[in-house]
Amino acid sequence: MLDAVEQLERTWPSELDGIEFAVEDVPPSDPAPWEHGAVPLGRSFPAHADLPHRVVIYRRPVESRTGDGVELPALVHDVVVEQVAHLLGRRPEEIDPRYGGS
Repeated sequence: MLDAVEQLERTWPSELDGIEFAVEDVPPSDPAPWEHGAVPLGRSFPAHADLPHRVVIYRRPVESRTGDGVELPALVHDVVVEQVAHLLGRRPEEIDPRYGGS
């Protein structure tokens, strides 16, 4: 995840300033209304009260989607890009033109 964040920070330094990034093993058992039963690979949380904007990647679901681990960095990158795009109100392709092509 750090590699993906570092790549994005080179292009979007001020926009990513203050966003907290984390990895958790699994998502909480209460899915968001828009998730429709699918296991999320990550989530973004807007700043609230004293909490900063946050992007969380869920390790086990991400690992389960990659067969031999070779695809893992590309999937993590895409999930980070998706969540950052959501927080910034942009399309993932605007955040990184390589999105989805890894």
